Amino acid sequence: CQAQSSTRNYGPVFEEQPVHTLFPEGSAEEKVTLACRARASPPATYRWKMNGTEIKMEPDSRYRMVAGDLVISNPVKAKDAGSYQCVASNSRGTVVSREASLRFGFLQEFSAEERDPVKITEGWGVMFACSPPPHYPGLSYRWLLNEFPNFIPADGRRFVSQTTGNLYIAKTEASDLGNYSCFATSHIDFITKSVFSKFSRLSLAAEDARQYAPSIKARFPADTYALAGQMVTLECFAFGNPVPRIKWRKLDGSQSSKWIGSEPLLQIQDVGFEDEGTYECEAENIKGRDTYQGRIIIQAQPEWLKVITDTEADIGSNLRWSCAAAGKPRPAVRWLRDGQPLTSQNRIEVSGGELRFSKLVLEDSGMYQCVAENKHGTVYASAELTVQALAPDFRLNPVKRLIPAARSGKVIIPCQPRAAPKATVLWTKGTELLINSSRVTVTTDGTLILQNISKSDEGKYTCFAENFMGKANSTGLLSVRDATKITLAPSSADINVGENLTLQCHASHDPTMDLTFTWSLDDFPIDFDKSEGHYRRASVKEAIGDLSIFNTQLKHSGRYTCTAQTVVDSASESATLTVRGPPGPPGGVVVRDISDTTVQLSWSRGFDNHSPIARYIIEARTLLSSKWKQMRTNPVNIEGNAETAQVVNLIPWMDYEFRVLASNILGVGEPSLPSSKIRTKEAAPTVAPSGLSGGGGAPNELIINWTPTLRDYQNGDGFGYILSFRKKGTQGWLTARVPHAESLHYVYRNESIGPYTPFEVKIKAYNRKGEGPESLTAIVYSAEEEPKVAPFRVMAKAVLSSEMDVSWEPVEQGDMTGVLLGYEIRYWKDGDKEEAADRVRTAGLVTSAHVTGLNPNTKYHVSVRAYNRAGTGPPSPSTNVTTTKPPPKRPPGNISWTFSGSTVSIKWDPVVAKADESAVTGYKMLYRQDSHSAPTLYLASKSRIDIPVPEDFTHALVQIRVTGPGGDGIPAEVHILRNSGTYA
Repeated sequence: CQAQSSTRNYGPVFEEQPVHTLFPEGSAEEKVTLACRARASPPATYRWKMNGTEIKMEPDSRYRMVAGDLVISNPVKAKDAGSYQCVASNSRGTVVSREASLRFGFLQEFSAEERDPVKITEGWGVMFACSPPPHYPGLSYRWLLNEFPNFIPADGRRFVSQTTGNLYIAKTEASDLGNYSCFATSHIDFITKSVFSKFSRLSLAAEDARQYAPSIKARFPADTYALAGQMVTLECFAFGNPVPRIKWRKLDGSQSSKWIGSEPLLQIQDVGFEDEGTYECEAENIKGRDTYQGRIIIQAQPEWLKVITDTEADIGSNLRWSCAAAGKPRPAVRWLRDGQPLTSQNRIEVSGGELRFSKLVLEDSGMYQCVAENKHGTVYASAELTVQALAPDFRLNPVKRLIPAARSGKVIIPCQPRAAPKATVLWTKGTELLINSSRVTVTTDGTLILQNISKSDEGKYTCFAENFMGKANSTGLLSVRDATKITLAPSSADINVGENLTLQCHASHDPTMDLTFTWSLDDFPIDFDKSEGHYRRASVKEAIGDLSIFNTQLKHSGRYTCTAQTVVDSASESATLTVRGPPGPPGGVVVRDISDTTVQLSWSRGFDNHSPIARYIIEARTLLSSKWKQMRTNPVNIEGNAETAQVVNLIPWMDYEFRVLASNILGVGEPSLPSSKIRTKEAAPTVAPSGLSGGGGAPNELIINWTPTLRDYQNGDGFGYILSFRKKGTQGWLTARVPHAESLHYVYRNESIGPYTPFEVKIKAYNRKGEGPESLTAIVYSAEEEPKVAPFRVMAKAVLSSEMDVSWEPVEQGDMTGVLLGYEIRYWKDGDKEEAADRVRTAGLVTSAHVTGLNPNTKYHVSVRAYNRAGTGPPSPSTNVTTTKPPPKRPPGNISWTFSGSTVSIKWDPVVAKADESAVTGYKMLYRQDSHSAPTLYLASKSRIDIPVPEDFTHALVQIRVTGPGGDGIPAEVHILRNSGTYA
């Protein structure tokens, strides 16, 4: 036997590969490093190729290697620009990296030649050519006007092409006079370099600028090639007066969300094949338009769809490897072995992405690479092929030492040594060679199968394996055990949804082995942890595996299989459980024979769930409500054997969906899927509009209102209203048609209509199928007019210094031109105009009002008017009233009290009114013995009062104030205590 190494050797696998590198000419950096690192065991050694030729690493060379990296000192474009490739090798094989280019970036100075001046008529367009100097890679461009850093902005009138560097001015203006210079900038890594051209002078010839149609001057190429995933930029700019607007569109598709539009530019992010097509730029102004078209053609670098992987194969066997790549143009595929091109030869066939080996030999081992390439790039896929030649070895997979088997059962004994090529296998029992018979089978892969086992089959079984590399064997001991048997099998059952049940299962088995029970439903194992509590094991005894089912559902119906199992055999028994429940949903609901109020429904019978269907229920919903409602049908009760019924009492011109539910003695089942939406046919309206009322408006108008009819009652398209009205007491009816279902009022104008005239009004609905019934007649009054008569005998009386009472005689109802709503009292100070009057309104038929908030000692003028909904009537003759002077502003002072038996005498200084105050006619006193008792009011004509008090009196709160024609004055407040008697 060969010794097994602790670490498996393997060929190189790249972890870092060289990338395309751009080196700025004249850079202060003195070297370029191209990276290469591979994982390998044993470690890899490295070589480098430039343009396909191996680079020799000589002591004084500018090339040196640091680990696998290639370092080039003082790189020079003439010697070092090119394509580089890293080669990694070890004893297992060789792989080559992807190719990486080294290029040199540069930007030379503009030509020193003077640039010609440009003269043009003001208002015309002009283009300045940049003519950039030699450079690599591309540049960004700006233009200077007169001096640095006065850069010209891109503002719609001026545009700098980032393709050519040219400056375009769509329409010149006086402000454009000056000197122009092209400013070009190169960006390489973190190094920026800019150069600018000689100035070119622009002068303008003054002339009336005429307007002219656009002419496109900056155009994108007729064919723009782009790689998938990149950003594509198209340029388009036009001369014209006025300055043209630029619009973009795709001729063979719609605008993409990936478009970034800013008039002269169309940019498409992350371009894909769906963006391929013809694009049009349109320049337009008021004088005309110009268009230009070009194509975007999308191509793609190679990208792997299928790659090869490391493979171990037996010597002498066949092998087929394949790889596939996408890309545009379609990538060509080639193969490398240990870094060298591989072509068809002897046992090897190479065909595009297919590599086939016949009868592998050890020399076929090595590193293989599949290479896919088109003009946009190259991708490499690497894998190691290891061809194995091994003598048979059972150490990883010996025959099982102890092989238990059940009496009368079957045992399978694999023989799977590791071997290359595959070993031939023989089996013996003891010294007896086993050959195929009715009870013994040796399969082509070396597996031994013994059937109908008896005690005599016990013994040692040996597998002998051999190939040209050597031979080996492995032995196991067969032990025959008692067979497992089901002693109590589950019984079939029939139960209702929601009930509980236990299925029994008992078994006998060989006592030297463990016994387990499993259950399956229709051959799918039952997962007790995911059964939501429906399934539980009913016993923990060793030979009992009963299954309990709780709250059974329809889904629990089926064939239950109990399996009793040991490591050597198993036994199974099955029983059928039938769960009865409400019917399943009917299927295929179809609506036909649609009329205005009926449809014919048909359906297919659903599962009865083991209980006969007794009847069907039909439900419907309209687009106006998502709620399903039970419908009336013909026949009223739909028997369980029916598959069609008529739905009646439907609303005409209404959108419906229908569904069917079946029921049996166990309940109502799930509904069918909804039918397709249908609309019943139209019919004339059957319901009169409601809410007929009216009134108000301008003079000579009759306004009629109603409640718009709901969609449920319109019954058809072209819905509207027909009004009939006449002056009460006349014979002929006037009619008016009001279209539109949402209409809710009608205004009839006629000079002959008097104010507040009663009209009889009726309304009915119509649609294009006819007219509906009329409503009951309602009385509606024409527009009111302001009252024409005024109240009379208006009287006003001052009550206090700030209040007065006003009364009047009412207007006669026969004189009214509307409904009297009440009266309006207007009052204003003497000397003011009536327009500045304050107003108070009464409601109803009252003929008096109390007015507050007046100024004391002031003369007021007062008038009264009647009012209705149309406004106020004429004023009554005005009357005058003068409010009284205000009461004295001083409270009583020097309050004192004395107790005498059950009486307290309270005295105070009299309050004397001033000339501008109303006379004092007496005093008011509020007396409260405690905070819980109600206050008592006492009146006194003089400045003294006697009040009875209880024997247990301790204190009281007293308020005293003057009173008179001007009202009550300011109170003085005092606490009366039995042991004191004065308050100042």
